[in-house]
Amino acid sequence: MLELRAMKIATDPVQACVLITGASSGIGAGLAREFARRGMRVALVARRIEQLEGLAAELRTAGGQASAHRGDVTVDGDIARVVGELALLGVTPRIVIANAGFGVVGRAQELALADYQRQFDTNVFGVLRSLHESMEALRATRGRFVIMGSVAGHIAMAGSSPYTMSKFAVRALAEALHGDLHQVGVSCTLISPGFVDSDIRRVDNRGDLHADAKDPVPAWLRMKTADAARVMARGILRGKKEVIVTWHGRFIVFMARHLSGFTRWLLLRSNRGSRPEPAKE
Repeated sequence: MLELRAMKIATDPVQACVLITGASSGIGAGLAREFARRGMRVALVARRIEQLEGLAAELRTAGGQASAHRGDVTVDGDIARVVGELALLGVTPRIVIANAGFGVVGRAQELALADYQRQFDTNVFGVLRSLHESMEALRATRGRFVIMGSVAGHIAMAGSSPYTMSKFAVRALAEALHGDLHQVGVSCTLISPGFVDSDIRRVDNRGDLHADAKDPVPAWLRMKTADAARVMARGILRGKKEVIVTWHGRFIVFMARHLSGFTRWLLLRSNRGSRPEPAKE
């Protein structure tokens, strides 16, 4: 049944669409390119409208269907407004991907309560706003709500407690949604990536991008965005409940689930302090 639903989604690109938050760069933009490549209409949502319009133009030039919409998941009503804009075009979201997010880093004793609040407003309440404000459309299309989690939602790392807490929270939300949404015909997929090429490690604790900052994760350990997006899209369309992306991500999740005590010991032994924020220039 899930395969049949996925096939219907993939072959009905005109009236239905894939709505992606945080689509201006990184994984969000990669997913937009991948779904457009598969012949599906995409609705791009982010705060940086110039980048969105450039991406939408790129996709249309390649023969895809795409629209750009300014929206901030920390603002009540922004996603509902985007859904309304799409309705005026005769388009309804059938897949909503709550991808917008960033990471607050630092030792817990050195961070302020405001840092945690800022983190949760985007990474947790932003997901909830996206869910609530698109629910009517998803119920109408019997669609799928996708949450961008992380391997960090399975294992707690020193120096990133706000981010890790937020990803544990949305993993719990996804687990609950399988039951909550079943009765209304809406399904849910959790995406749990390991290290993927993206801008998240170039964003500071206030959510500001430093495009010229060096990614602290070595290139050999990062999965290419296009490759990761292909794995994610395939899992979403197949109706998977969770898609763990990257080989090291699968290894870490296995360790966290089956060897939690040993994994905790290894993390304590290897901890060298907090990941620094991107340099402010």
